[in-house]
Amino acid sequence: MFPLTKDQQSLRERARRFAREVVAPHVEEMDRTNEYPWSIVKALAKHGFMGMNVPPEYGGQGRSLLDVALVVEEIAKVCGTVARIVVDGNMGIVGAIRHYGTEAQRRRYLPWIVEGEKPAIAITEPEAGSAATSLTTRAIRDGDALVLDGEKRWITGAGVSQLYLVFARFDEVSGAAGIGGILVEASTPGLSVPKVRWMMGLRGMPEGDVLFRNCRVPAENVLVAPGDGFKRLMTAYNSQRVGAGTVALGIAQGAFDLAVDYAKRREQFGRKIGEFQGLQWMLANMHIQLQSARLLLYHAAQNAGDGFPDALEAATAKVSAAEAAIAVTNAALQIHGAVGYSCELPLERMVRDARMFAIGGGTVEMQRNLIAERLLGGIARG
Repeated sequence: MFPLTKDQQSLRERARRFAREVVAPHVEEMDRTNEYPWSIVKALAKHGFMGMNVPPEYGGQGRSLLDVALVVEEIAKVCGTVARIVVDGNMGIVGAIRHYGTEAQRRRYLPWIVEGEKPAIAITEPEAGSAATSLTTRAIRDGDALVLDGEKRWITGAGVSQLYLVFARFDEVSGAAGIGGILVEASTPGLSVPKVRWMMGLRGMPEGDVLFRNCRVPAENVLVAPGDGFKRLMTAYNSQRVGAGTVALGIAQGAFDLAVDYAKRREQFGRKIGEFQGLQWMLANMHIQLQSARLLLYHAAQNAGDGFPDALEAATAKVSAAEAAIAVTNAALQIHGAVGYSCELPLERMVRDARMFAIGGGTVEMQRNLIAERLLGGIARG
């Protein structure tokens, strides 16, 4: 097991209690209604789980990325949706503002996050998904402002987030060199959320469209200017990938724990089903997959230090966790048989929730491309 300090063990235990006592009673309703869990978000902030790695001078605790991962995993064992809220409240935009933002931006927006705001990253467009450098949302300079026009799709937190980090093309410059990042407050005229979509899993976290029509944003809200801006933004996004992988890990661990308990209790043919070697091998394989993913994720988080995870380590960890989550949740459901397939247990929800992580935050195929390119350099582009 990855070595943890006494403080980290205590933090993990606090997160475990929070998940069981505060989150668990609301999970079924969240899945049924697809409503954002405002009361739980307030409790997350109250218990210090939002903006944990924000420096103390902006209201945070200055914790490490590994500390955040420990909390995310424990909460994800009970609810992947709430764990995703914790990821967005500590990774991605948070790190980008910390490292790239002006002092005015840090003082305005980091306290929002500590108080419970879940910011949203707006990259994907109808015709620009994995091919992020093909985005067409425009940011045209007009005096001391930028005017945004475009459409974003599949934006996690659309309609509930008060702050968006928008990837846009500045002044019609083509390719990656024209892309920068702008902080846009939800109340800005010209920003609208016309549609929120019903998803297969992870319900309670809206996935929606965000439109920008003549949306005028002060130039001082530019977080990362074009040029090397896209590279810097994607570097910050590495922490989001570690976060996504950790949510997947937590969901799978929760399903695994249910399967082990069931194998110890359930009897068939006069024996506990855990006595059958075929099932023992299933559980052993599940354990191997989970431990492998956990070590990769914790390693990537630990190595990040006060910065961002390495791209190769983040991609490797995310692929491992995403695929482990799909395999482990399906195996846990299989071990339970008909009751696992029913809605009497959370396993069918866990299977649905786990499926997203091979897609969102960079598909496993695109992550493998990134891994190969880092290993082979220019040869991999051929």
